[in-house]
Amino acid sequence: MDIIPQIIINSLVAGAIYALISLGFNLIYGATKFFNLAHGIVVVIGGYSILCFVKFLGLNIYLGVVISVIISGILGYCLDRFVYLPLKRKKASNMVLLVASLGIFTALQGIISIIFSSQFQSLSENSEQVVFSFFNGFITETQIIILISLVLIGLGLILLLHKTQFGREVRAINDDEEVAKIIGIHTNKIIGRVFFIGSAIAGYAGILVGYDTGLEPTMGLSLLLKGVIASIIGGVGSIYGGILGAFLLGFVENFGILKISGGWKDAIAFGLLIIFLIFRPRGIINK
Repeated sequence: MDIIPQIIINSLVAGAIYALISLGFNLIYGATKFFNLAHGIVVVIGGYSILCFVKFLGLNIYLGVVISVIISGILGYCLDRFVYLPLKRKKASNMVLLVASLGIFTALQGIISIIFSSQFQSLSENSEQVVFSFFNGFITETQIIILISLVLIGLGLILLLHKTQFGREVRAINDDEEVAKIIGIHTNKIIGRVFFIGSAIAGYAGILVGYDTGLEPTMGLSLLLKGVIASIIGGVGSIYGGILGAFLLGFVENFGILKISGGWKDAIAFGLLIIFLIFRPRGIINK
């Protein structure tokens, strides 16, 4: 079928977006062991930051991307430093942390809606997308950048975690935070850096989504859910698992709507999640 190459391209692009969100989410989960739902709104803030700097203020796009990514990272760091860490010091449970992250998500989404309105915003309306053809399928320049970005960020994260002292400390905290404290690792400091890195990746994903499909204040929930689903079916806490789960989700979603309405895409995603929770709750990679 002539449509198959296009579905494969769409699946790869969707999987790459989900993987970028999953990478940051899994990195933070591995160090904290709770589901940081505010990760979704960090994605949105990354997209709207580039909207402000490039479209409204007229900054160079590369400088705008750097500033937006840093802002996203700082936001994640501040959430850990001023919300999650004080709660943890008061012996708050993971459920309390999850509810707090949901509250942050809701509050920041409301603020974004007030400032920018709930209207759809396009980042690329003033410039035409360059489109390439591969085997009767079409892919835009932005989508190629999305795929390349995943490869570079994924490799960079793997090298960071396995070839540096910081990475060894992160993996030690991932294994057992209390033991890591006993052997002299400053766990709170390391977790703060993890939040910065994971949130910076999420913000960059939001920028790419903005240039690919546009921005809406409510887009964070959908992207967060897809990133979480990818993390769970791939193996929550695993970098490799998150990437595998993201691409599996992308292919199942896009091939699943080959004969039915695109409105079933979310239902297909949650159906895949339920299947994994029943038959392989630890995911593809048993972490």
